[in-house]
Amino acid sequence: MRIQTNVAANTAYRNLSVTNGMLQKSVQRLSSGFRINRSGDDVAGLAIANELRNEGRGLAAAQRNATQAAAVLDIADGSLGQISQIIDRMRELATVAGSANSSDADRQNLDSEFQALLQEIDRIADETTYQGQSLFGFNGDFRVGTGTGAVINVSISGLTANDLTLSGLDILSAGAATAVLSAITTSGGALDVIADVSGEIGAAQNRLEYAAATLAVRIENVAAAESVIRDLDVAQETTRFTKFQILQQAGTAMLAQANSTPQAVLSLLRG
Repeated sequence: MRIQTNVAANTAYRNLSVTNGMLQKSVQRLSSGFRINRSGDDVAGLAIANELRNEGRGLAAAQRNATQAAAVLDIADGSLGQISQIIDRMRELATVAGSANSSDADRQNLDSEFQALLQEIDRIADETTYQGQSLFGFNGDFRVGTGTGAVINVSISGLTANDLTLSGLDILSAGAATAVLSAITTSGGALDVIADVSGEIGAAQNRLEYAAATLAVRIENVAAAESVIRDLDVAQETTRFTKFQILQQAGTAMLAQANSTPQAVLSLLRG
């Protein structure tokens, strides 16, 4: 037995210091909820987790783009519905004006409403905007991903009275009323334009909704992957914490025992 150097106490102290460090790290993990709290905990893991987090943020921004774009198309769709109702009313007016039952005075009154509706079509088309940009006659790309090609092009045809082939028409005579009905119902006429624009908006809405749904799944998967690397398994860490507590108590007791041994030897020597 050595009296000048207490090897057992040194060993006990070294082991206790290691245990205390592990216990402190376990406490830090349990209190933060993260497995990685600093670069030294897992250099490679932290780099991958940060990359996944950045990817998730990019995907979230793309999802917001898709959702906002779909909302913008809802505005256009609402205006399209209003214009479609106006076309139905104009068709009704032209039908009445084209009948022999209507007098010139009747047609004058009917045409006053007809002209007002033409102006209303133009007003709705002009005021259907988003952030100052007209939605009818719109053509633009919406980014729905982080890749260079992750864009959805949205193109919506114009919907003014001129686009509907109704500009400059009236129903002041039976013949004029017939021309209006022809402009509304024939191939390429107002009803066809309405149907075409409805198809453009619907197709774009569907694409954007699918894109948003796909992005939601990708965001969830990326977040889960990051969590596996960065987040703490609480049950596993609690077990480790309990182990280190026991080791700390045992180490403290052994250190005290090792420090008391030389004193016992000295007492024996003193006799």
